[in-house]
Amino acid sequence: MVYSSFQLRAAVCLALAISAPPAAAQTAGGTANLSGGKVKVGVLTDIAGPTALANGKGSVIAAEMAAEDFGAGINVEVISADHSGKPDTGSQIAARWFDVEGVDAIADMQGSPIGFAVQNLAVQKSKIMLLSGSTSSDFNGKACSPLTVQWTVDTYNLAKGAAKAIIEAGGTKWYFLTVDQAYGHALSRDTSEQVKLNGAQVVGSTVFPPNTSDFASFLLTASNAGANVIAIAASSGDTVTALKQADEFGLSAKAKIVPLQSVLTDVHAVGLKIAHDAYEVSPFYWDRTPETRAWAQRFYARAKIMPTGFHAGVYSSVAHYLKAVKATGTDEAPTVMKQMEKERVNDFFAADGYIRADRKMIHDMYLLQVKKVGENKGDWDLYNVLQTLPGEAVNRPLSESPCPLVKK
Repeated sequence: MVYSSFQLRAAVCLALAISAPPAAAQTAGGTANLSGGKVKVGVLTDIAGPTALANGKGSVIAAEMAAEDFGAGINVEVISADHSGKPDTGSQIAARWFDVEGVDAIADMQGSPIGFAVQNLAVQKSKIMLLSGSTSSDFNGKACSPLTVQWTVDTYNLAKGAAKAIIEAGGTKWYFLTVDQAYGHALSRDTSEQVKLNGAQVVGSTVFPPNTSDFASFLLTASNAGANVIAIAASSGDTVTALKQADEFGLSAKAKIVPLQSVLTDVHAVGLKIAHDAYEVSPFYWDRTPETRAWAQRFYARAKIMPTGFHAGVYSSVAHYLKAVKATGTDEAPTVMKQMEKERVNDFFAADGYIRADRKMIHDMYLLQVKKVGENKGDWDLYNVLQTLPGEAVNRPLSESPCPLVKK
């Protein structure tokens, strides 16, 4: 297990490692009522596994940057750990963080199975969870929780944006390749619903185990079913493998290969020759505005990769959390959450974003299309931004939410 810790101080850059002695909380801004004299944020993510580039150390760096930018006047510590893709490991880490190490909030939480496992502990311990890498729409649906915010993306808005665009481009017969994990099933479920609502057909589906190395039989079954869309409901590792093997079999000439949860680093790994023209619904693209470019260049200087939407979401969520701690003068979770709901989110990630009663942070999404070979002007210049998808339009209507926190 990879386990690192960083001590961050007001208005200074990243300072001492975990061996540094803790300092008393500073009281500027009325923040004397901090448990343990500090605000402690844990980044629980996949540091060495298949989604390490999409989340991983980049998520830790994003949280550190947020602490440096918004921690002035309070003592903030950011720690991190690798859950190794295992819910039981994630739960053990979270239990130690809450009970022994005084962690106040957990960010990123890559992987919905880990997110669901840890959320049970967070409820018991009254701790805040800032989800960036847990994408199942059940986090703002039947499994919503008062102190959990799904910040970055969910399977519903990925599905709604992708289904409409691809059907309009002629994708009328869909076959799903679904990873056997919570978010994979949620992504296939939500996309299937949107496919049917938009007048297209689901011709079949196959469930495969995580970290599959051979997609040949699955891809050929999809092709033989007459699909003109092969939708991959999986995260980075399996998505990259499936895209490469679909290209090897020449399937992209027969069907649209659609990675439903691909991110910048996936396309970078696969290359434009294979991924060109693929659609992606994303909460963030680094080259969209002057503000996104400025933050991305800062991030790149540390991480040596351009940021994914997950990285940007970690920064935005931790920054908003720290603003609320400073405004309330406490890290007591229900008080901080009320302040987070009260204040709008305005940063490079979201314009006028807000936290709804179903625990979803509402912000615009973007329909992207991978550039053709030769269109790009640099190694990370990978997408054209086709559309802005307004937050309320692309997310589940609150009137349809199964979240028990929503008053009908």
